[in-house]
Amino acid sequence: MAALPMFPLGAVLLPGAVLPLHVFEPRYRALVADCLAGEPEFGVVLIARGSEVGGGEVRYDIGTVARIVEVAELPGGRSALMTVGTRRIRVERWLDDDPYPRAEVADWPEGDDVGGGPELDDLVAQLRRVLALQAELGEPAPSATTEVADDPLLATYHAAALAPLGPQDRYRLLAAVEPSERRRLLATMLDDAEAILRFRVGR
Repeated sequence: MAALPMFPLGAVLLPGAVLPLHVFEPRYRALVADCLAGEPEFGVVLIARGSEVGGGEVRYDIGTVARIVEVAELPGGRSALMTVGTRRIRVERWLDDDPYPRAEVADWPEGDDVGGGPELDDLVAQLRRVLALQAELGEPAPSATTEVADDPLLATYHAAALAPLGPQDRYRLLAAVEPSERRRLLATMLDDAEAILRFRVGR
């Protein structure tokens, strides 16, 4: 276990996904300064109840390590970060929020069943249909031709990041014990999304 700075958010960061952040609260400005002075990593967890601003929120215990890859200084001590998710973590114990949220965390490796569940090609085809339907409705969405990683594990996370899913669904995917379970969950979520979008399109 290691103590890690933590950034609770109303969004889920998945491994391999990019997360831009606007940092303005004093506690998170201190977090960023400490990260840049040492290891440029912090944990991201979903807020179960409460707000991103002001503290006092209730947090989930499964998250992702975010690595800072780019920083832009803004007026008033604010900053814009570009981060990328690297690996899953499980919070073992929350520490005092002084001067910012911290926790003792352990890496949570993926299970061995990487190839189980629906075929990757089928999942990607589902995703492309959903993105094309979104575009047909004039909704902002990634291009249906966006490339998905070749690595089976990373590809599932990549598809989950591109799909029109809410934070709770993305958290369920992140917290899936086995990659095969994640594939099955994602296939069901994409089926539901496609059915709703087809209804809205009138097909």
